[in-house]
Amino acid sequence: MSAPSVTPKAGFNPITGAIRALAMDAVQKANSGHPGAPMGMAEIAEVLWRHHLKHNPANPGWADRDRFVLSNGHGSMLLYALLHLSGYDLSIDDLKSFRQLHSRTPGHPEHGYAPGVETTTGPLGQGIANAVGMALAERALAAQFNRPGHAVVDHYTWCFVGDGCLMEGISHEACSLAGTQGLGKLIVFYDDNGISIDGHVKGWFADDTPKRFQAYGWQVIPDVDGHDSAAIDAAIRAAKADTARPTLICCRTVIGLGSPNKAGGHDVHGAPLGAAEIEAARKHIGWTHAPFEIPADVYAAWDARPAGSKAEENWNTRFAAYRAEHPDLADEFTRRMRGSLPDGFDRVVADTVARFDAKGESIASRKASQNCIESFAPALPELLGGSADLAGSNLTLWSGSRGVSASNPGGNYLYYGVREFGMAAIANGIALHGGFLPYTATFLMFSEYARNALRMAALMKVRQIFVFTHDSIGLGEDGPTHQPVEQTATLRLMPNMDVWRPCDTVESAVAWASAIKRSEGPTSLIFSRQNLPHVARDEGTRSAIARGGYVLSEAAGKVAAVLIATGSEVSLALAAQKALEAEGIMVRVVSMPSTSVFDRQDGAWRDGVLPRGIPRVAVEAGVTDLWRKYVGLDGAVIGLDHFGESAPAGELYKAFGITADAVAQAVRQVLGK
Repeated sequence: MSAPSVTPKAGFNPITGAIRALAMDAVQKANSGHPGAPMGMAEIAEVLWRHHLKHNPANPGWADRDRFVLSNGHGSMLLYALLHLSGYDLSIDDLKSFRQLHSRTPGHPEHGYAPGVETTTGPLGQGIANAVGMALAERALAAQFNRPGHAVVDHYTWCFVGDGCLMEGISHEACSLAGTQGLGKLIVFYDDNGISIDGHVKGWFADDTPKRFQAYGWQVIPDVDGHDSAAIDAAIRAAKADTARPTLICCRTVIGLGSPNKAGGHDVHGAPLGAAEIEAARKHIGWTHAPFEIPADVYAAWDARPAGSKAEENWNTRFAAYRAEHPDLADEFTRRMRGSLPDGFDRVVADTVARFDAKGESIASRKASQNCIESFAPALPELLGGSADLAGSNLTLWSGSRGVSASNPGGNYLYYGVREFGMAAIANGIALHGGFLPYTATFLMFSEYARNALRMAALMKVRQIFVFTHDSIGLGEDGPTHQPVEQTATLRLMPNMDVWRPCDTVESAVAWASAIKRSEGPTSLIFSRQNLPHVARDEGTRSAIARGGYVLSEAAGKVAAVLIATGSEVSLALAAQKALEAEGIMVRVVSMPSTSVFDRQDGAWRDGVLPRGIPRVAVEAGVTDLWRKYVGLDGAVIGLDHFGESAPAGELYKAFGITADAVAQAVRQVLGK
């Protein structure tokens, strides 16, 4: 909706002037950036951060702090200014280094760079989805841990969004679910300035946004003057009063307010104001100080450390009383917020792997995945599962699953609906909040819908698990629209994303355990629709699985060639090995369920598994290029460099030449036989 011209009732003052000046100066010094949003949202930010936000700059990781998300992340100088002025460990020199190499103030907010940045934003719409996840996590933790007289989890999630965030489809996915879930402690400010990069948005964004959010089940507070501090404060109080619904506060603002010649137009959105306009703006807002100079009385007015320390001290006192009455719950809350695994979990993993091996089931790896969840989840109350309307196909439900809803907020399973992108980004927010290890699921093909949220998980190094089933042409008759060909390969290309494609129940258990234990990033688990044969192993071979690539079946004599396979194609490699050895060709079979984990092993291990100078052949029902890294130009790859067809799985494998005979013939060819 295009915002009308707004004249600030209270006029300009030094408190908001500090935000505007820092934004102008930092963008000008960097010669790039977005001053419009910080200048236009200064009053909204001031009211929230100085009068409502519960936080402690001296301890940005305090468990019961409010979470703040700047979804319109291009306006990053707004967040950096707020953090600096409030007393976080973000210096004026950090602001002077805005957008520079190795700076703590990159062009968009990056989680882990500066204290107080709760999530990485910039890809529009994902921030609000993260905020939905944070609000879900807060409510679920409160339901699981709070007890009468002891509200140890009690905080809000606040989010700033712009027109661009609300145009992105992910905002529909996430906000629809937020309304259905009744997230009463999620409060979103819509910066309704009517401007985006291309100009006035009325030509391409004419939605009735208040009615849209009302239809989602949100409380909507429309037509708030975003430059009237009293009106903003009243809107926030009304938002807090409704505990049953999330709230959208629609704030009419002027982009770049304070710039006398550029405010209200797209020129102020994403470019420096220029020295002459900054000088004019300083006079216009009454700011007489030099660039990056903030007077002591303004710093004092902004300093949130005394109030933040007092708030945390009060919480510590309440938590001590909680611990005295509920010591086990207090210990569990502390463990979960710390992100450590429960004592004895390694034993659970070892027992599960041994049990699966002894049982020797030949089942679909998606079913093996469900059995893993059934085995691990009772020991991991932090697991918060979910699927994009495919629970019955992904097999992500287990016997202890309890749906999360407005009436049952303490459950452990989210029915996300057909919202793959929203699901992945919401789960990012859950992981960032702390206290939960989320896992989500859909068909591997539909990882494409969630792709940018997967990338954000990897970029932020968040701990979460993506379950992708129906992993190849092996899903059969649903055809090429549902048959992934390049998806596993492209997931492997994503930095910091571990990818596992196990071949049977035992590898599935190791893959799940590795994903659970991984604290430095997300994991994608790739599972089959069709049954896969169990492979017998000794204890040493079982223990080697965790290294990502290992010798599954050694050659009967001197190794002439090495076969590398993953998932459903491991059985083809084993069959080819048997056929070749009947001819006197000795072949080693290497299972490589995780290329990224294998690549992190030391050189001795890698060379021991894949000896130098011995010809190699790889087989996987997908695109072949990645495997050249392992087989070289003189090796061979059996795979699929085109889309699939609709037919029973067995027929497709034969039609496309992904068979044991084809693998054996490839070995003969690389050996010149």
